[in-house]
Amino acid sequence: VQLQASGGGLVQAGGSLRLSCKASGTNFRLNSLAWYRQAFGKQRELVANITSGHITSYASFVEGRFTISRDNVNRKMYLQMNSLKPEDTAVYFCRLPPQYWGQGTQVTVSS
Repeated sequence: VQLQASGGGLVQAGGSLRLSCKASGTNFRLNSLAWYRQAFGKQRELVANITSGHITSYASFVEGRFTISRDNVNRKMYLQMNSLKPEDTAVYFCRLPPQYWGQGTQVTVSS
């Protein structure tokens, strides 16, 4: 199984970014998927999760600003991030639980 995350970058506070995660080597539609993030010097934390049935859940600190989605045909997962804040700065990872992780994509939000 391979997960390839992309879409990170530098954005001003209040801006938006859309992260993508491309999966290969797995029966994609049957798996739950998740986005995590890790800020410098901090522990990795769950951002959002989406089940095989498209049920979503979010960490309280992104609720109402971020949207997780998936495209089973193209084997992709997305994280639409709006109203970004400097504290959202982190490396964002996609995960196919329990053991598969993407390589991470850097998101930097300037104030």
